[in-house]
Amino acid sequence: MKQHQKTYSSVEYNHRLQMFANNWRKIHAHNQRNHTFKMALNQFSDMSFAEIKHKFLWSEPQNCSATKSNYLRGSGPYPSSMDWRKKGNVVSAVKNQGACGSCWTFSTTGALESAVAIASGKMLTLAEQQLVDCAQAFNNHGCEGGLPSQAFEYILYNKGIMGEDSYPYMGKDGQCRFNPEKAVAFVKNVVNITLKNDEDAMVEAVALYNPVSFAFEVTEDFMMYESGVYSSKSCHKTPDKVNHAVLAVGYGEQNGLLYWIVKNSWGSHWGNNGVLPHRAWEEHVWLGCLCLLPRPSGISHDCTGYWMAGKGRNWSFHENATLEKIVRKTTKRPSHS
Repeated sequence: MKQHQKTYSSVEYNHRLQMFANNWRKIHAHNQRNHTFKMALNQFSDMSFAEIKHKFLWSEPQNCSATKSNYLRGSGPYPSSMDWRKKGNVVSAVKNQGACGSCWTFSTTGALESAVAIASGKMLTLAEQQLVDCAQAFNNHGCEGGLPSQAFEYILYNKGIMGEDSYPYMGKDGQCRFNPEKAVAFVKNVVNITLKNDEDAMVEAVALYNPVSFAFEVTEDFMMYESGVYSSKSCHKTPDKVNHAVLAVGYGEQNGLLYWIVKNSWGSHWGNNGVLPHRAWEEHVWLGCLCLLPRPSGISHDCTGYWMAGKGRNWSFHENATLEKIVRKTTKRPSHS
């Protein structure tokens, strides 16, 4: 309670204690089995998964299959690994969305912040709250969910996004207070990349351009992730089930598994400082991805957005909770324990 700054009434305490005990038993049972990742107690351990979904994930359905591709990729080859965190100050610090299903806004701002930093050397901190409050006309729903692709469309046609210092994050729906005179970053164009059967396009985007935003389906065991290569067999196989958006900041290989390095928006207490690897070749995770190709212009910053949507094959996450690792496709299907 003290670590996560939680207080309960006497009536609520008994309920939270029961939830905590139930989750502890699940964690203990999971860690006794031969899984590729470990689970641990965290800020979600006093909640049911239904409550977590209501407070922290999308409640409005988002269908990635509505996103069409108009991206032409090269033929490679690409580097065997990439980690934008090691390329200087081009990945912003892990943030915390709080009890608001606004992950899509953090995925969007994270991609744009990195694109601007790579292009200009200047790290901005952009306003997620502006997207929560102002992007509804582009089929986004504030704390009830949205898609990074639609958020970038909003920034493009809205002609900019403000900095967080001018439009601070509140973690709840509010009235739009956008001031065009205070816009600090802009999107010049949006290009769509469909991920289905073309994971190499995502590799190319991360390897050659900048971090990539994508969406996937969170299931119950993901919430208590601590370390190792995350893998779930309970995901649906339809693109309308995605409920969380994050930012891929690199990829690599660990113990023969290829993975993505992914930045989350649940604060540094989740997982191992926010990094998690997700294993590939398990045909159960639907993904959408969006990256930015920067085109700076003067003091402000123009970027081209890339949105990737579709079904990934065998995705798994690995340690470092605020940043996640998600395993990408291998040339051979690995055996399952």
